Amino acid sequence: MEGVILLYSSAEHLNSMLLLATFIAKHHPSIPITILSSADYSAAASVSTLPSITYRRLPPVAIPPDSIKNPVEAFFEIPRLQNPNLRVALEEISQKTRIRAFVIDFFCNSAFEVSTSLSIPTYFYVSTGSAGVCIFLYFPTTDETVATDIGDLRDFLEFPGSPIIHSSDLPQLTFFRRSNVFKHMLDTSKNMQKSSGILTNGFDAMEFRAKEALTNGLCVPNGPTPPVYLVGPLVAGSNAKKDHECLLWLDRQPSKSVVFLCFGRRGLFSGKQLREMAVALERSGYRFLWSVRNPPENRSPAEDPDLDELLPEGFLERTKDIGFVVKSWAPQKEVLSHDAVAGFVTHCGRSSILEALVNGKPMIGWPMYAEQRMNKVFMVDEMKVALPLEEEEDGFVTAVELEKRLRQLMESKTGRDVRHRVAEMKAAATAAMGENGSAVVALRKFIDSVTRD
Repeated sequence: MEGVILLYSSAEHLNSMLLLATFIAKHHPSIPITILSSADYSAAASVSTLPSITYRRLPPVAIPPDSIKNPVEAFFEIPRLQNPNLRVALEEISQKTRIRAFVIDFFCNSAFEVSTSLSIPTYFYVSTGSAGVCIFLYFPTTDETVATDIGDLRDFLEFPGSPIIHSSDLPQLTFFRRSNVFKHMLDTSKNMQKSSGILTNGFDAMEFRAKEALTNGLCVPNGPTPPVYLVGPLVAGSNAKKDHECLLWLDRQPSKSVVFLCFGRRGLFSGKQLREMAVALERSGYRFLWSVRNPPENRSPAEDPDLDELLPEGFLERTKDIGFVVKSWAPQKEVLSHDAVAGFVTHCGRSSILEALVNGKPMIGWPMYAEQRMNKVFMVDEMKVALPLEEEEDGFVTAVELEKRLRQLMESKTGRDVRHRVAEMKAAATAAMGENGSAVVALRKFIDSVTRD
Protein backbone atom coordinates (compact mmCIF):
# COMPACT_ATOMS: atom_id res chain seq x y z
CA MET A 1 0.00 0.00 0.00
CA GLU A 2 1.16 3.49 -0.82
CA GLY A 3 0.56 5.87 2.02
CA VAL A 4 0.49 6.00 5.78
CA ILE A 5 -2.04 6.04 8.62
CA LEU A 6 -1.36 8.74 11.21
CA LEU A 7 -2.53 8.40 14.81
CA TYR A 8 -2.49 11.60 16.88
CA SER A 9 -2.78 11.34 20.65
CA SER A 10 -2.73 13.53 23.70
CA ALA A 11 -0.32 12.43 26.41
CA GLU A 12 -3.32 11.46 28.53
CA HIS A 13 -4.61 8.88 26.04
CA LEU A 14 -1.34 7.73 24.49
CA ASN A 15 -1.48 4.25 26.02
CA SER A 16 -4.92 3.70 24.54
CA MET A 17 -3.76 4.91 21.12
CA LEU A 18 -0.75 2.60 21.27
CA LEU A 19 -3.13 -0.34 21.67
CA LEU A 20 -4.91 0.70 18.48
CA ALA A 21 -1.59 1.03 16.65
CA THR A 22 -0.54 -2.44 17.80
CA PHE A 23 -3.87 -3.93 16.70
CA ILE A 24 -3.55 -2.43 13.22
CA ALA A 25 0.08 -3.57 12.94
CA LYS A 26 -0.81 -7.12 13.96
CA HIS A 27 -3.53 -7.59 11.35
CA HIS A 28 -2.20 -5.30 8.59
CA PRO A 29 1.59 -5.32 9.01
CA SER A 30 2.26 -3.90 5.53
CA ILE A 31 0.57 -0.60 6.36
CA PRO A 32 2.93 2.08 7.73
CA ILE A 33 1.69 3.77 10.90
CA THR A 34 3.07 6.97 12.40
CA ILE A 35 2.09 8.02 15.91
CA LEU A 36 2.17 11.75 16.64
CA SER A 37 2.14 13.09 20.19
CA SER A 38 3.81 15.60 22.47
CA ALA A 39 4.40 12.85 25.06
CA ASP A 40 7.88 11.62 25.88
CA TYR A 41 9.05 8.87 23.51
CA SER A 42 9.64 6.46 26.38
CA ALA A 43 5.87 6.20 26.73
CA ALA A 44 5.79 4.58 23.28
CA ALA A 45 8.53 2.04 23.98
CA SER A 46 6.03 -0.82 23.78
CA VAL A 47 5.66 -0.36 20.00
CA SER A 48 9.26 0.49 19.21
CA THR A 49 10.00 -3.08 18.07
CA LEU A 50 7.13 -3.22 15.57
CA PRO A 51 8.60 -2.46 12.12
CA SER A 52 5.47 -0.86 10.68
CA ILE A 53 5.14 1.72 13.49
CA THR A 54 7.17 4.90 13.91
CA TYR A 55 6.83 7.57 16.58
CA ARG A 56 7.20 11.28 15.96
CA ARG A 57 7.23 13.56 18.96
CA LEU A 58 5.95 17.08 18.47
CA PRO A 59 7.92 19.88 20.17
CA PRO A 60 6.68 20.77 23.66
CA VAL A 61 4.54 23.87 23.96
CA ALA A 62 4.38 26.40 26.78
CA ILE A 63 1.06 26.87 28.54
CA PRO A 64 0.43 30.29 30.13
CA PRO A 65 0.33 29.49 33.86
CA ASP A 66 -2.90 31.37 34.56
CA SER A 67 -4.82 30.24 31.49
CA ILE A 68 -5.77 26.72 32.61
CA LYS A 69 -8.45 26.29 35.25
CA ASN A 70 -8.28 22.49 35.60
CA PRO A 71 -6.36 19.47 34.22
CA VAL A 72 -9.08 18.48 31.74
CA GLU A 73 -8.87 21.90 30.14
CA ALA A 74 -5.13 21.35 29.73
CA PHE A 75 -5.77 18.05 27.92
CA PHE A 76 -7.68 20.04 25.27
CA GLU A 77 -5.49 23.15 25.29
CA ILE A 78 -2.11 21.47 24.70
CA PRO A 79 -3.19 20.00 21.32
CA ARG A 80 -4.73 23.37 20.41
CA LEU A 81 -1.42 25.10 21.09
CA GLN A 82 0.29 22.34 19.10
CA ASN A 83 -1.61 23.14 15.90
CA PRO A 84 1.23 25.12 14.25
CA ASN A 85 3.68 22.26 14.91
CA LEU A 86 1.08 19.75 13.74
CA ARG A 87 0.55 21.59 10.47
CA VAL A 88 4.29 21.53 9.80
CA ALA A 89 4.40 17.80 10.52
CA LEU A 90 1.40 17.01 8.30
CA GLU A 91 2.78 19.09 5.41
CA GLU A 92 6.18 17.40 5.70
CA ILE A 93 4.66 13.92 5.76
CA SER A 94 2.33 14.77 2.86
CA GLN A 95 5.31 15.70 0.70
CA LYS A 96 6.81 12.23 1.16
CA THR A 97 3.77 9.98 1.15
CA ARG A 98 0.01 9.98 0.98
CA ILE A 99 -1.81 10.29 4.32
CA ARG A 100 -4.59 7.71 4.01
CA ALA A 101 -6.18 8.50 7.36
CA PHE A 102 -5.57 10.82 10.27
CA VAL A 103 -7.00 9.31 13.47
CA ILE A 104 -7.23 11.75 16.36
CA ASP A 105 -7.75 11.27 20.07
CA PHE A 106 -10.84 12.90 21.62
CA PHE A 107 -8.67 15.52 23.37
CA CYS A 108 -6.94 16.35 20.07
CA ASN A 109 -10.11 17.78 18.55
CA SER A 110 -8.36 21.07 17.72
CA ALA A 111 -6.39 19.18 15.07
CA PHE A 112 -9.61 18.63 13.08
CA GLU A 113 -9.44 22.16 11.68
CA VAL A 114 -5.83 21.67 10.56
CA SER A 115 -6.22 18.25 8.96
CA THR A 116 -9.48 19.00 7.14
CA SER A 117 -8.01 22.26 5.78
CA LEU A 118 -5.34 20.04 4.18
CA SER A 119 -8.05 17.69 2.79
CA ILE A 120 -6.84 14.79 4.93
CA PRO A 121 -9.54 12.21 5.84
CA THR A 122 -9.93 12.63 9.59
CA TYR A 123 -11.29 10.06 12.05
CA PHE A 124 -11.79 10.11 15.81
CA TYR A 125 -10.67 7.39 18.19
CA VAL A 126 -12.98 7.26 21.23
CA SER A 127 -11.77 4.83 23.88
CA THR A 128 -15.01 5.00 25.92
CA GLY A 129 -16.86 2.57 23.64
CA SER A 130 -19.90 2.89 21.40
CA ALA A 131 -22.24 3.90 24.23
CA GLY A 132 -19.96 6.86 24.89
CA VAL A 133 -19.93 7.61 21.16
CA CYS A 134 -23.75 7.74 21.22
CA ILE A 135 -23.70 10.35 23.97
CA PHE A 136 -20.95 12.43 22.35
CA LEU A 137 -22.64 12.46 18.93
CA TYR A 138 -26.02 13.32 20.45
CA PHE A 139 -24.61 15.99 22.78
CA PRO A 140 -25.26 18.98 20.43
CA THR A 141 -28.93 17.93 20.39
CA THR A 142 -28.94 17.73 24.19
CA ASP A 143 -27.38 21.19 24.36
CA GLU A 144 -30.16 22.58 22.16
CA THR A 145 -33.01 20.96 24.08
CA VAL A 146 -31.90 21.35 27.72
CA ALA A 147 -32.58 24.89 28.88
CA THR A 148 -30.42 24.92 32.00
CA ASP A 149 -26.83 23.94 32.67
CA ILE A 150 -26.59 20.16 33.04
CA GLY A 151 -24.72 20.68 36.31
CA ASP A 152 -27.85 22.38 37.73
CA LEU A 153 -30.41 20.04 36.18
CA ARG A 154 -30.84 17.32 38.83
CA ASP A 155 -32.83 15.15 36.44
CA PHE A 156 -32.53 12.16 34.10
CA LEU A 157 -31.56 12.51 30.44
CA GLU A 158 -32.17 10.18 27.51
CA PHE A 159 -29.62 9.34 24.84
CA PRO A 160 -30.07 6.94 21.90
CA GLY A 161 -28.60 3.50 22.53
CA SER A 162 -28.14 4.13 26.26
CA PRO A 163 -30.02 3.66 29.50
CA ILE A 164 -31.41 6.84 31.01
CA ILE A 165 -28.62 8.72 32.79
CA HIS A 166 -28.94 11.14 35.68
CA SER A 167 -27.41 14.51 34.88
CA SER A 168 -24.98 14.14 37.79
CA ASP A 169 -23.55 10.97 36.21
CA LEU A 170 -22.42 12.70 33.02
CA PRO A 171 -18.77 13.84 32.80
CA GLN A 172 -18.20 17.15 34.56
CA LEU A 173 -16.89 18.73 31.36
CA THR A 174 -20.54 18.78 30.18
CA PHE A 175 -21.89 20.60 33.23
CA PHE A 176 -21.57 24.35 32.62
CA ARG A 177 -21.96 26.10 29.26
CA ARG A 178 -19.66 29.01 30.10
CA SER A 179 -16.68 26.84 30.95
CA ASN A 180 -13.90 26.29 28.45
CA VAL A 181 -14.08 22.51 28.83
CA PHE A 182 -17.78 22.60 27.88
CA LYS A 183 -16.93 24.58 24.74
CA HIS A 184 -14.22 22.06 23.88
CA MET A 185 -16.65 19.19 24.47
CA LEU A 186 -19.38 20.70 22.29
CA ASP A 187 -16.95 21.54 19.48
CA THR A 188 -15.54 18.00 19.64
CA SER A 189 -19.03 16.51 19.37
CA LYS A 190 -19.84 18.63 16.33
CA ASN A 191 -16.56 17.71 14.63
CA MET A 192 -17.17 14.02 15.35
CA GLN A 193 -20.44 14.35 13.42
CA LYS A 194 -18.52 15.79 10.44
CA SER A 195 -15.62 13.31 10.60
CA SER A 196 -14.85 10.55 8.11
CA GLY A 197 -15.54 7.96 10.80
CA ILE A 198 -15.08 6.92 14.42
CA LEU A 199 -13.10 4.04 15.86
CA THR A 200 -13.93 2.92 19.38
CA ASN A 201 -12.68 0.40 21.91
CA GLY A 202 -15.74 -1.81 22.30
CA PHE A 203 -17.24 -4.98 20.87
CA ASP A 204 -20.67 -5.93 19.57
CA ALA A 205 -21.90 -8.13 22.43
CA MET A 206 -20.85 -5.56 25.01
CA GLU A 207 -22.79 -2.62 23.53
CA PHE A 208 -25.20 -4.07 21.01
CA ARG A 209 -27.96 -1.50 21.61
CA ALA A 210 -25.55 1.40 21.21
CA LYS A 211 -24.22 -0.07 17.96
CA GLU A 212 -27.77 -0.39 16.64
CA ALA A 213 -28.51 3.24 17.50
CA LEU A 214 -25.40 4.34 15.63
CA THR A 215 -26.11 2.10 12.65
CA ASN A 216 -29.67 3.43 12.40
CA GLY A 217 -28.58 7.08 12.56
CA LEU A 218 -30.39 7.88 15.80
CA CYS A 219 -27.51 9.84 17.36
CA VAL A 220 -27.28 12.58 14.71
CA PRO A 221 -30.92 13.59 14.11
CA ASN A 222 -30.11 16.37 11.63
CA GLY A 223 -27.59 14.64 9.40
CA PRO A 224 -25.79 11.45 8.45
CA THR A 225 -23.93 9.48 11.11
CA PRO A 226 -20.28 8.82 10.27
CA PRO A 227 -19.34 5.12 10.12
CA VAL A 228 -18.38 3.67 13.51
CA TYR A 229 -15.89 0.80 13.84
CA LEU A 230 -15.91 -1.27 17.06
CA VAL A 231 -12.32 -2.52 17.22
CA GLY A 232 -12.19 -3.89 20.77
CA PRO A 233 -11.64 -5.07 23.32
CA LEU A 234 -8.11 -3.66 23.13
CA VAL A 235 -6.22 -4.31 26.36
CA ALA A 236 -2.54 -4.10 27.18
CA GLY A 237 -0.44 -7.22 27.48
CA SER A 238 1.23 -8.40 30.66
CA ASN A 239 4.37 -6.53 31.65
CA ALA A 240 4.80 -7.20 35.39
CA LYS A 241 7.23 -9.62 36.93
CA LYS A 242 5.57 -12.91 37.84
CA ASP A 243 7.33 -12.85 41.21
CA HIS A 244 5.59 -9.67 42.40
CA GLU A 245 4.81 -10.29 46.05
CA CYS A 246 1.04 -9.91 45.64
CA LEU A 247 1.01 -12.45 42.79
CA LEU A 248 2.93 -14.91 44.91
CA TRP A 249 0.38 -14.34 47.66
CA LEU A 250 -2.47 -14.99 45.21
CA ASP A 251 -0.82 -18.28 44.22
CA ARG A 252 -1.46 -19.50 47.78
CA GLN A 253 -5.16 -18.59 47.85
CA PRO A 254 -8.10 -20.84 46.87
CA SER A 255 -9.70 -20.47 43.46
CA LYS A 256 -12.13 -17.56 43.14
CA SER A 257 -11.84 -16.51 46.77
CA VAL A 258 -10.21 -13.03 46.67
CA VAL A 259 -11.78 -9.59 46.23
CA PHE A 260 -9.42 -7.18 44.46
CA LEU A 261 -9.71 -3.43 45.15
CA CYS A 262 -7.79 -1.07 42.84
CA PHE A 263 -8.66 2.44 41.64
CA GLY A 264 -6.28 3.60 38.90
CA ARG A 265 -3.38 5.99 38.96
CA ARG A 266 -5.50 8.96 40.14
CA GLY A 267 -7.84 7.10 42.46
CA LEU A 268 -7.19 8.77 45.82
CA PHE A 269 -9.36 8.39 48.91
CA SER A 270 -9.35 10.42 52.10
CA GLY A 271 -7.88 8.85 55.21
CA LYS A 272 -11.40 8.63 56.66
CA GLN A 273 -12.63 6.71 53.60
CA LEU A 274 -9.66 4.32 53.69
CA ARG A 275 -10.40 3.47 57.32
CA GLU A 276 -14.06 2.87 56.47
CA MET A 277 -13.03 0.52 53.64
CA ALA A 278 -10.78 -1.38 56.04
CA VAL A 279 -13.68 -1.85 58.46
CA ALA A 280 -15.86 -3.24 55.65
CA LEU A 281 -13.19 -5.68 54.50
CA GLU A 282 -12.52 -6.97 57.98
CA ARG A 283 -16.20 -7.40 58.80
CA SER A 284 -16.93 -9.22 55.55
CA GLY A 285 -14.37 -11.90 56.31
CA TYR A 286 -13.53 -12.34 52.60
CA ARG A 287 -10.00 -12.67 51.36
CA PHE A 288 -8.86 -9.42 49.81
CA LEU A 289 -6.05 -7.83 47.82
CA TRP A 290 -6.14 -4.04 48.24
CA SER A 291 -4.06 -1.38 46.50
CA VAL A 292 -3.78 1.61 48.88
CA ARG A 293 -2.38 5.02 47.97
CA ASN A 294 -1.63 8.02 50.12
CA PRO A 295 -4.73 10.19 50.61
CA PRO A 296 -4.75 13.63 48.93
CA GLU A 297 -4.51 15.41 52.29
CA ASN A 298 -1.07 13.89 52.86
CA ARG A 299 1.87 16.05 51.91
CA SER A 300 3.29 13.60 49.33
CA PRO A 301 0.50 11.49 47.79
CA ALA A 302 2.96 9.93 45.32
CA GLU A 303 5.01 8.36 48.09
CA ASP A 304 4.25 4.96 49.58
CA PRO A 305 1.61 5.26 52.31
CA ASP A 306 2.27 4.54 55.97
CA LEU A 307 -0.28 1.74 56.39
CA ASP A 308 0.01 1.56 60.17
CA GLU A 309 -0.84 5.24 60.36
CA LEU A 310 -3.63 5.22 57.76
CA LEU A 311 -5.54 2.04 58.61
CA PRO A 312 -7.35 1.14 61.86
CA GLU A 313 -5.07 0.08 64.71
CA GLY A 314 -4.27 -3.62 64.50
CA PHE A 315 -6.03 -4.07 61.12
CA LEU A 316 -3.00 -5.50 59.31
CA GLU A 317 -2.28 -7.96 62.11
CA ARG A 318 -5.89 -9.10 62.44
CA THR A 319 -6.31 -9.66 58.68
CA LYS A 320 -2.86 -11.05 57.87
CA ASP A 321 -4.25 -14.53 57.14
CA ILE A 322 -6.89 -13.35 54.66
CA GLY A 323 -5.67 -10.02 53.30
CA PHE A 324 -2.78 -8.46 51.41
CA VAL A 325 -2.35 -4.68 51.14
CA VAL A 326 -0.20 -3.34 48.31
CA LYS A 327 1.36 0.09 48.71
CA SER A 328 0.56 2.50 45.86
CA TRP A 329 0.66 0.18 42.83
CA ALA A 330 -0.53 -3.31 41.94
CA PRO A 331 -0.02 -5.18 38.64
CA GLN A 332 -3.70 -4.96 37.76
CA LYS A 333 -3.70 -6.91 34.50
CA GLU A 334 -1.84 -9.83 36.07
CA VAL A 335 -4.02 -9.81 39.16
CA LEU A 336 -7.24 -9.82 37.15
CA SER A 337 -6.05 -12.80 35.12
CA HIS A 338 -5.33 -14.83 38.28
CA ASP A 339 -7.64 -17.71 39.11
CA ALA A 340 -7.81 -16.77 42.80
CA VAL A 341 -9.57 -13.46 42.08
CA ALA A 342 -13.36 -13.64 42.40
CA GLY A 343 -14.37 -9.99 42.08
CA PHE A 344 -13.05 -6.52 41.37
CA VAL A 345 -13.92 -3.23 43.12
CA THR A 346 -13.02 -0.66 40.48
CA HIS A 347 -13.12 3.06 39.71
CA CYS A 348 -14.82 2.20 36.38
CA GLY A 349 -12.06 3.42 34.08
CA ARG A 350 -12.57 2.03 30.59
CA SER A 351 -9.32 0.07 30.52
CA SER A 352 -10.11 -1.50 33.90
CA ILE A 353 -13.59 -2.52 32.73
CA LEU A 354 -12.23 -4.21 29.63
CA GLU A 355 -9.43 -5.94 31.54
CA ALA A 356 -12.01 -7.31 33.97
CA LEU A 357 -14.32 -8.52 31.21
CA VAL A 358 -11.67 -10.29 29.14
CA ASN A 359 -10.66 -12.12 32.33
CA GLY A 360 -14.21 -12.87 33.43
CA LYS A 361 -14.19 -10.88 36.69
CA PRO A 362 -17.47 -9.42 38.03
CA MET A 363 -17.24 -5.89 39.38
CA ILE A 364 -18.46 -3.45 41.98
CA GLY A 365 -18.44 0.06 40.53
CA TRP A 366 -16.97 2.92 42.57
CA PRO A 367 -16.49 5.80 40.08
CA MET A 368 -14.27 8.73 41.02
CA TYR A 369 -13.63 11.15 38.12
CA ALA A 370 -13.85 11.85 34.36
CA GLU A 371 -16.46 9.68 32.57
CA GLN A 372 -16.43 6.97 35.23
CA ARG A 373 -19.88 7.70 36.66
CA MET A 374 -21.30 7.39 33.17
CA ASN A 375 -19.37 4.14 32.72
CA LYS A 376 -20.89 2.79 35.93
CA VAL A 377 -24.39 3.35 34.54
CA PHE A 378 -23.50 1.30 31.45
CA MET A 379 -21.87 -1.43 33.57
CA VAL A 380 -24.80 -1.77 35.98
CA ASP A 381 -27.91 -0.95 33.94
CA GLU A 382 -26.94 -1.90 30.39
CA MET A 383 -24.22 -4.56 30.44
CA LYS A 384 -25.21 -5.92 33.89
CA VAL A 385 -21.61 -6.85 34.69
CA ALA A 386 -21.32 -4.89 37.94
CA LEU A 387 -23.06 -3.94 41.16
CA PRO A 388 -23.32 -0.28 42.24
CA LEU A 389 -22.22 1.36 45.46
CA GLU A 390 -24.60 3.85 47.02
CA GLU A 391 -22.87 7.07 48.09
CA GLU A 392 -23.87 9.57 50.73
CA GLU A 393 -24.43 13.23 49.83
CA ASP A 394 -20.73 14.06 50.00
CA GLY A 395 -19.69 10.98 48.01
CA PHE A 396 -18.67 9.01 51.10
CA VAL A 397 -19.28 5.24 51.06
CA THR A 398 -19.97 3.68 54.43
CA ALA A 399 -18.51 0.42 55.67
CA VAL A 400 -22.04 -0.97 55.89
CA GLU A 401 -22.68 -0.25 52.19
CA LEU A 402 -19.37 -1.69 50.98
CA GLU A 403 -19.75 -4.83 53.13
CA LYS A 404 -23.31 -5.30 51.81
CA ARG A 405 -22.17 -5.11 48.19
CA LEU A 406 -19.26 -7.47 48.81
CA ARG A 407 -21.62 -10.05 50.27
CA GLN A 408 -24.07 -9.50 47.43
CA LEU A 409 -21.35 -10.10 44.84
CA MET A 410 -19.93 -13.17 46.53
CA GLU A 411 -23.04 -14.92 47.91
CA SER A 412 -26.35 -13.71 46.46
CA LYS A 413 -28.38 -14.71 43.39
CA THR A 414 -27.80 -11.19 42.04
CA GLY A 415 -24.06 -11.81 42.34
CA ARG A 416 -24.40 -15.14 40.54
CA ASP A 417 -26.32 -13.42 37.74
CA VAL A 418 -23.53 -10.85 37.36
CA ARG A 419 -20.89 -13.60 37.30
CA HIS A 420 -22.86 -15.46 34.63
CA ARG A 421 -23.17 -12.31 32.53
CA VAL A 422 -19.44 -11.60 32.88
CA ALA A 423 -18.65 -15.16 31.76
CA GLU A 424 -20.72 -14.52 28.63
CA MET A 425 -18.83 -11.27 28.02
CA LYS A 426 -15.49 -13.03 28.41
CA ALA A 427 -16.44 -15.55 25.72
CA ALA A 428 -17.75 -12.78 23.46
CA ALA A 429 -14.58 -10.72 23.94
CA THR A 430 -12.42 -13.70 22.98
CA ALA A 431 -14.53 -14.29 19.89
CA ALA A 432 -14.40 -10.61 18.89
CA MET A 433 -10.60 -10.66 18.77
CA GLY A 434 -10.34 -14.06 17.07
CA GLU A 435 -10.06 -14.85 13.38
CA ASN A 436 -12.98 -13.17 11.60
CA GLY A 437 -14.22 -11.85 14.95
CA SER A 438 -16.21 -8.62 15.04
CA ALA A 439 -13.20 -6.44 15.95
CA VAL A 440 -11.04 -7.92 13.20
CA VAL A 441 -13.84 -7.49 10.65
CA ALA A 442 -14.48 -3.90 11.78
CA LEU A 443 -10.78 -3.09 11.43
CA ARG A 444 -10.74 -4.64 7.96
CA LYS A 445 -13.67 -2.45 6.93
CA PHE A 446 -11.84 0.64 8.21
CA ILE A 447 -8.65 -0.31 6.35
CA ASP A 448 -10.62 -1.03 3.17
CA SER A 449 -12.29 2.38 3.39
CA VAL A 450 -9.01 4.31 3.78
CA THR A 451 -7.05 2.35 1.16
CA ARG A 452 -9.74 2.55 -1.49
CA ASP A 453 -8.55 4.84 -4.30
